[in-house]
Amino acid sequence: MEQRIRDSFARQSMMETLGATIASITPGEVVITAPILGTSRQQQGYAHAALTFAIGDSAAGYSALTLLPEEQEVMTAEIKVNLLAPGAGDYLRATGRVIKPGRRLVVVSAEVHAVTEETEKLIAVLQGTMIPVSL
Repeated sequence: MEQRIRDSFARQSMMETLGATIASITPGEVVITAPILGTSRQQQGYAHAALTFAIGDSAAGYSALTLLPEEQEVMTAEIKVNLLAPGAGDYLRATGRVIKPGRRLVVVSAEVHAVTEETEKLIAVLQGTMIPVSL
């Protein structure tokens, strides 16, 4: 399972562009981190919402994939994000979790925290639906 997730993640050029890495993989949960680079900030210097959304969506999607059979992949059908606070920190950490697994739909969530050496702050929550697809 872990190698399958890492191989799929390595094929995502967007994650590479953002400097994102997988921090951990367990059944039903995936954690992705990404530095807040100069190229991923908005006009006030905070992490851009696109960075927050991208790693949250990927963490949630990969959490679903941890529970699917080898002959299936996953795609986002819909996902909602609530931005709770500015992304101020050294990096973002997205923790994706499966809320309800299924054969046709997998309901997922993600929490995104902004992290520094001393603090971490919840800056966004996502909830969505992933669709298992055949390879």
